Amino acid sequence: MQKTRIFLIKKQKIRQLFSTDGVKFGMNTQKKILPWTFLDEWRGKSFVGEWPTLPELFTINTARFNERPCFVDFVPEKVTYTYRQVLDRCHTLASWMIAQGVQKGDHVAVCGKNGSEWATVYLSALFTGAVIVPIDFALHDAEISNLLRAATPKLFFVDEEKHQYFVKNPCGAAIYSLSPKFSDLYAYNLEASPAALPVPISENDTAALLFTSGTTGNPKGVVLSHKNLVSDCYIAATRLDLFPTDVFYALLPLHHSYTMLAVFIEAISCGASIVFGKTMAVTRMLKELREGEITLLLGVPLLFNKLLAGILKGIREKGFVVYGILKFLMWISYCIKKTTGKNPGKNMFHAVLDKASISTLRVAICGGGPLAASVFKIYNELGIDFIQGYGLTETSPIIALNPLEHFKIECVGQYFFPHMEMTILDPDDENVGEVAVKGPMVMQGYYNMAEETAAMFTPDGWFKTGDLGRLDNEGYLYLAGRAKNMIVTEGGKNVYPEELENAFQLFTDIEQITVRGYVAEKSTKSEGIEALVYPSDDLVNRLGVARKAPSYKKEALPPIKEIIDNVNRTFQPYAKISNIIILDEPLEMTTTKKVKRNF
Repeated sequence: MQKTRIFLIKKQKIRQLFSTDGVKFGMNTQKKILPWTFLDEWRGKSFVGEWPTLPELFTINTARFNERPCFVDFVPEKVTYTYRQVLDRCHTLASWMIAQGVQKGDHVAVCGKNGSEWATVYLSALFTGAVIVPIDFALHDAEISNLLRAATPKLFFVDEEKHQYFVKNPCGAAIYSLSPKFSDLYAYNLEASPAALPVPISENDTAALLFTSGTTGNPKGVVLSHKNLVSDCYIAATRLDLFPTDVFYALLPLHHSYTMLAVFIEAISCGASIVFGKTMAVTRMLKELREGEITLLLGVPLLFNKLLAGILKGIREKGFVVYGILKFLMWISYCIKKTTGKNPGKNMFHAVLDKASISTLRVAICGGGPLAASVFKIYNELGIDFIQGYGLTETSPIIALNPLEHFKIECVGQYFFPHMEMTILDPDDENVGEVAVKGPMVMQGYYNMAEETAAMFTPDGWFKTGDLGRLDNEGYLYLAGRAKNMIVTEGGKNVYPEELENAFQLFTDIEQITVRGYVAEKSTKSEGIEALVYPSDDLVNRLGVARKAPSYKKEALPPIKEIIDNVNRTFQPYAKISNIIILDEPLEMTTTKKVKRNF
């Protein structure tokens, strides 16, 4: 692919900003101990090769953190399992799986709410040499069945709500339970004579098969090796210090690559513990945040927007004067943090953070979609070390993360040079083009899809992400949007819907906004920009109109139009929204709360 000379010059500058041991730009240039340096003392003893497999990694860290908390469930009261207890349970379940005929390379599927049982099945399957197939619990039964037929697992562990359906419709798999309700099939009750564990596997063997869709037809499964996952979790940690005392909150579904890697695998890579959240219900979430003493919260824009909206609402209720004083103090806090690296906001706003049950947070990380820069900034003003990351399932998934010491609120992170490479394919006049990467975290390919796999790579081996963006001279990535979603205006200007949508993230009257192109003039086929808007319940209640009422759309349009008109003033003339459609129902969303653009 053709690249501009400007970008090649930038790439040379980036190389000069990093020493060969991977020290981050702007940080101490003394030799930095890498997050995986400790593995050297285990190399040749507990594993061979560059990276340990996931079973080897978990066994090593159990030896290091034997009695430390590993898995924490609220069922409904807090129950904690140590690293030793989890490893023993994995050996027991893995031995049982082998007794059922599971062999190296076989598939074992798991589908259910977050919990220690889900995580134990995941690890146990890997101890047998099998490939784990996590499936989205939110999919319809028919969609799950479609994935089972594609993956052909020998065993399928499923939560109680869907258990009976799959007992009657097993799709070729033996059905077992993640719930004690079915005690004879319950994962924690399955035992057999101990087998020799772990089964010999290598870092290049397949660890996981992750399906990116549950739709009918031929589903696309991403094949990830042990090396993909283990290398990515440690390389990501070069941008963020992690400690055995950290407590990760697994709130988003574990089947998704983001939570699976950045919470589950990242935690066990450093001896930290994981609190499993089963629902985003506010009261349950606040209880788990507070009682779990969470230090790392990973979420998506929707979660952080709602959390921040609640915090700001509480501040505004204290009155105009108090609100003004607090906003001024937040500005002071942010200035100090950006200029000195110190974080006074944690103490200044402790009462505010404690009320929101996030006073114990050390770091909050947003992924799964771009977050508005204004939201990013406010969290940092309040004293939360808040950063963004970026990645795809096909890249295990993390390929960029903002370093705490040198974050930039407008970008999705700095890529992990020198442990991987990133480039921009066919950049335009503003250096925006398709983001492409090379590195140990890039997938093995799509399951049984050779042509689709080949189409994702350039002839010289760059993986094409499908995302449009640009890099600055420090290796920070600024996303514009998905290539397939780009709108080309009559004047030939490129407009990225995601950029426009991000501008509305703090408007609580809008529950959901999706921007797309439409034919504004049929005779010339010129493309305009319209917004599909689902108003929030707060706005509908304030208007005193039911969504099914004939006057609903007419009543909701003026306040929505007022918001869009105000935001339009911040856009370039060619990027302004010219048409608004009020929705009766919200558009379907993915598990990371992004709209499925299949309208």
